[in-house]
Amino acid sequence: MTATYEKIATTTLGSNQATVTFSSIPGTYTDLVLITNEKQTNTSNRSSALRFNSDSNSNYTQTGLYGTGSAAGTFRTSSTTLIYYGFYGYSTTSNFNFNSIININNYSNTAVNKTVLSRANNAQNGVDIIVGLWRNTAAITSITLTMETLSDFTTGSTFTLYGILKA
Repeated sequence: MTATYEKIATTTLGSNQATVTFSSIPGTYTDLVLITNEKQTNTSNRSSALRFNSDSNSNYTQTGLYGTGSAAGTFRTSSTTLIYYGFYGYSTTSNFNFNSIININNYSNTAVNKTVLSRANNAQNGVDIIVGLWRNTAAITSITLTMETLSDFTTGSTFTLYGILKA
């Protein structure tokens, strides 16, 4: 069986950082998968988020569902400057950590807007699933991960980007 995922890059943080960027992403795959295992420093409500090609204009929309084990909720935002991919502002735990899997579809196809499906989990706080749209047909050549509020990704957080090989 032929491998379908090809690792493009991995980043493991040696110190706290406010952002993580994958740049010069080749256009040779059909889709991208980004896997994170991250810890955040701040205890205020915060959400991990991403931007494509340094676009900080209001070109993003998302809809999400989250559950905490005792409650569930939804959110929707449109015309925002980023796409959330994990824990939409409900954790107040110090040194909060979680894993996420982010699928970025048709990232190099210049005829369509780009869609994102992310799933995140933390055993103590709950789960998220978020569907996002970047209203832009440009091929994605860079991805910047950041926090919506004042927080950093902490030392030891890992981020791995994979390309899905064309059939």
